[in-house]
Amino acid sequence: MQFYYGNQMPLRVLDEAEFWKNQESEHTVVIRELVTGLEQEFVDALAKWELDFSETHQRVVRYIETVNRSAGQVSPSLYQDILQLITFCLQQSERFTEFCRMLMKDSVPISTNPTAKTVLNHIIVESEYFIGIAQTILYQR
Repeated sequence: MQFYYGNQMPLRVLDEAEFWKNQESEHTVVIRELVTGLEQEFVDALAKWELDFSETHQRVVRYIETVNRSAGQVSPSLYQDILQLITFCLQQSERFTEFCRMLMKDSVPISTNPTAKTVLNHIIVESEYFIGIAQTILYQR
């Protein structure tokens, strides 16, 4: 993410969150489709993650619409709400990366499938990329 957006920064960070929450939702589908014989408890957990990411994505989209309608005049309270949402997004991504690591360790079809492990490692790296973006924004305030 570039840092020359000035007063557009709230919109830029929301754009990043919007992209990555959608990406993480899609990753849950990739895992379920890729891993034949995935344990039902993990299939169910991934379906729940997909729903959670979709709900977060929709929250982010609502904030994007609010910022767009504000014509560049983001109030201090709206800015604080955005930072809280980004904090939530960051924490959600951290929990998801922990879940993916647990999957690689505890799921037999994943732990014995080098391709699945490679894909999960890639998914973790992508979520960690978003975590880094979110941390940068949150630590600048």
